[in-house]
Amino acid sequence: MITAMNKEIIPDNWYNVVPDLPEPLAPPRDSKSDISSINLLNKILPKEVLKQEFTFKRYEKIPDEVMEAYEQIGRPTPLIRARNLEKKLGYSGKIYYKYEGATATGSHKINTAIPQAYYAMKEGVTGVTTETGAGQWGSATALAASLYGLPSQVFMVKISFEQKPLRKTVMNLYNGNVVASPSTLTAYGRKILKEHPDTPGTLGIGISEAVEYALDNDYRYMVASVMNVSLTHQSVIGQETKKQLELIGEHADVLIGCVGGGSNFGGFTFPFIPDGDDTEIIATTANEVPKFSKGDYKYDLMDSAGILPQVRMYSLGADFVPPTIYAGGLRYHGASPSLSLLINKGRIKSDEVTEEEVKEALRTFANTQGIIAAPESGHAIASAIKYVKAHINEKKTIVVNVSGHGYLDLSIFGEKK
Repeated sequence: MITAMNKEIIPDNWYNVVPDLPEPLAPPRDSKSDISSINLLNKILPKEVLKQEFTFKRYEKIPDEVMEAYEQIGRPTPLIRARNLEKKLGYSGKIYYKYEGATATGSHKINTAIPQAYYAMKEGVTGVTTETGAGQWGSATALAASLYGLPSQVFMVKISFEQKPLRKTVMNLYNGNVVASPSTLTAYGRKILKEHPDTPGTLGIGISEAVEYALDNDYRYMVASVMNVSLTHQSVIGQETKKQLELIGEHADVLIGCVGGGSNFGGFTFPFIPDGDDTEIIATTANEVPKFSKGDYKYDLMDSAGILPQVRMYSLGADFVPPTIYAGGLRYHGASPSLSLLINKGRIKSDEVTEEEVKEALRTFANTQGIIAAPESGHAIASAIKYVKAHINEKKTIVVNVSGHGYLDLSIFGEKK
């Protein structure tokens, strides 16, 4: 059992936004005519994970074992008022940040890795596999698998594998096996390497490799983002935030988070959706991956090989190869269907920030709050600073999701001249 103090803040249930969307989600479609990619999900996802992916229930009970694991890895995470940042910006309102970097693996990713690994263990599977960009999801998968005695195979996007060697060390420490993607472990990886030997890799390629590996080795695939089940598990972030604000008598006027596939953002903001439209919600992406401003809202592939089903989402195209940017977790070509729908309907706004804006925001945040945030989280901080400057005399309460720390990403700053 978790302690009484933490039980007051950690929710008993995950929240599923699907029943509260302005219209039903478009159903997934098969990607190929000769085989059902939808039926294929039965072979690659734990049964309970698949059930939660397609449920219309608003709440899903969190198993006691998962609740205990959440407490062990650092939940609830702190909600902190950024008084020094307010002072630096001369802001009349209040800025808070939810700090997911306080978890054992240093990011929000562990919130869904634990239940997925738990369900896989309960099913008695051989092992688990997944892809990772910056390495946070790979680290979370490796730790969660280790907690439940499962081997893990992680396909890490090649450019991040090269840029972030310490992420590989962390995954190895958690008993995970890590390879650069595209790799020689899968037929699809070998095909890509033959056609494009110098490719930096993409999350779409990594997903294809992980799914193929799961099918060939009786492993189960761990869903990092995009699919609704991961956003549902991540709802612990937003539910905790609501409770923490309530305990101090505050109300969020503005919520800001970064978007790769959508899991940290959806988990943080979606629990506020049923409360109505009085809270402004802003999704921030990298200027180099402008999925909301330049992508199309359409059915598209989730992975490059088309093994997984197509879903309706904002997408730059499954064959999109983004620049080798500093924030590997934001390089995905699409966004979750539920988030895409809310963006399309205007309930959630979007913003884009440049690399220089992000680096400056990270420096400002480090020098005011002492937190070295992940480059991905730096996008949310940069958007928050932009918002404050545009509403400098308004006494709004802004809450930012700082989805992870950046202690293994310091190379983006280079040497000080």
